[in-house]
Amino acid sequence: MLVIRPLQERDLDDLMTMAEAAGKGLTTLPADRELLQRKIDMAQASFNQRCEPEAGLFLFALEDTELNQCVGISGIQARVGLDEVFYNYRLSTTVNASRELGVHVQTPTLHLTNDMTDTTEICSLLLSGSHRQGGNGLLLSRCRFMFLDDFRRHFSEKVFAEMRGVSDARGLSPLWDALGSRFFDIEFSEADYLTGIGSKSFIAELMPKYPIYLPLLPESAREVIGQVHDNTAPALRMLQAEGFNFNGLVDIFDGGPVVEAFIHNIRTVRESVNRHVLIRHKPLELDVPAEERVMVSNRSFRDFRVTTVPATCISPDTVSLPPEVAEVLEVESGDLVRLAPLKDGGPLPIHTAPGQSR
Repeated sequence: MLVIRPLQERDLDDLMTMAEAAGKGLTTLPADRELLQRKIDMAQASFNQRCEPEAGLFLFALEDTELNQCVGISGIQARVGLDEVFYNYRLSTTVNASRELGVHVQTPTLHLTNDMTDTTEICSLLLSGSHRQGGNGLLLSRCRFMFLDDFRRHFSEKVFAEMRGVSDARGLSPLWDALGSRFFDIEFSEADYLTGIGSKSFIAELMPKYPIYLPLLPESAREVIGQVHDNTAPALRMLQAEGFNFNGLVDIFDGGPVVEAFIHNIRTVRESVNRHVLIRHKPLELDVPAEERVMVSNRSFRDFRVTTVPATCISPDTVSLPPEVAEVLEVESGDLVRLAPLKDGGPLPIHTAPGQSR
């Protein structure tokens, strides 16, 4: 069985293995054991409310209970830009015109901004190659939206994701080669790594504050601005299906797009319902296709758990769970849980009646 739960100390070795396999370009999860340990510590402090809510880093592990192994991770940064300045480039247009000469020129430009300051970021999505099938990536990503909605007081109304931009197999970025390398005497991979470990002051110290005129950049750099890495395309499509849209901002290093949505408009949030648990001891076939499954969340803050069950378990008032699923979710009969479709357009056949709690 696969279950979402808070990241724990015992996940460090599995997390390190996944980070090493991911290679370069995964900014928030570099293969640095000390950094990953700090992230685990921060996640534990966040779930146990030992830090200020706006400083929370909520990291979720996807556990294969049969292997007793963490096979995926995803995260939520409660607010960005409050301790370290958060930078993006905004794509805009500069107009130069002369009525006397009959000239009207529109020039695409990049402006350095801090527009996402104090906004919630979904981040750190990583799934082991052995489990990239059967809707596991959807579960790992969409579980975060259920957590965001249940505990909105800790987050901003707007949520964004910074998508990985284009780079080649050697970790070289066309935009960095044309732009960033002119101001930073370091390789793209090193700049990306320094950002990932929290050393961001060099950006403010060295990055030009003036607009960057795109026609001055080579075509190889211009054409990757706002584009995602091939490995990130499925994640972008999933977010777009959830209602996320490109907001005109891009990453300052590789040009990857920033997409955003308001929590109340996210599809998983809009289509979710609440039901009371009914534990049934009769056999239940749990191994059904992803399109026939729904996510079930225990709605706990400290001990958040999510797994999937067949949509046929849902009735107008309850969701029937076998004992082994209830145990994994840490729920009992009568507890209120949240359900949402696993796949786009997936089944959630019982809708909330008028006056019924969502």
